[in-house]
Amino acid sequence: MFCPIHIGDNCMLAPGVHIYTATHPLDAVERNSGRELGKPVTIGNNVWIGGRAVVNPGVTIGDNVVVASGAVVTKNVPPDVVVGGNPARIIKKL
Repeated sequence: MFCPIHIGDNCMLAPGVHIYTATHPLDAVERNSGRELGKPVTIGNNVWIGGRAVVNPGVTIGDNVVVASGAVVTKNVPPDVVVGGNPARIIKKL
């Protein structure tokens, strides 16, 4: 399954970063049928993603964001913030 990942200008991705676009239905019968869904990921300009961070399907990360090492980004991230944790949450506004 093809689903786009857009990475903006001047971004840094540390070792071990995982970006996923594939997901599956929540309904067990539908999931067991092998159906797979794709949700695009967009990473803005000037984003720094720390080592071993995970970006889940369908997420948009705004411009000038820092994603802490090991963070699990499950929802959209606004611009100009630092996020961290599992699930990732805003730690600081830049």
